[in-house]
Amino acid sequence: MIDPADEAAVEAQLGRAPRGIHAVGHRCPCGSPDVVTTEPRLPDGTPFPTTYYLTCPRAASRIGSLEGGGLMKEMEARLAEDPELAAAYAAAHERYLAARAELGEVEEIAGISAGGMPTRVKCLHVLAGQSLAQGPGVNPLGDEVLERLGAWWEEGPCVPR
Repeated sequence: MIDPADEAAVEAQLGRAPRGIHAVGHRCPCGSPDVVTTEPRLPDGTPFPTTYYLTCPRAASRIGSLEGGGLMKEMEARLAEDPELAAAYAAAHERYLAARAELGEVEEIAGISAGGMPTRVKCLHVLAGQSLAQGPGVNPLGDEVLERLGAWWEEGPCVPR
């Protein structure tokens, strides 16, 4: 059960009511949630593969700038050229699936993680969310995204607490 204050913070971050929150996956250094762990099936029955959902609008905006700058294509090219990076990224995919399986099995999304894993890079928000929620060293590309973001929290909470 998520604390009502955390749910209100996430609603303010998203600008809409959150759906299917299982727990706060990570807290920003400012104290607010910045990633929520989401149920694999939303309350309306929709399968939802994005287990780690980045909610901080400041971090999300900075990640959008990285995506717009072509970082996803650069990362995907490196995956094709670097077998060690590809293996670590594939392991991140497996860790993602294992974490989601702990929340429940949803046949429609079996084997599908998020963010393009295990062979593509299509959403840096998801990769950063996994790195925040599961910790450094789990997803090398998510770790890289966080490194490039800098301290998005330095200005204080993105929404009032």
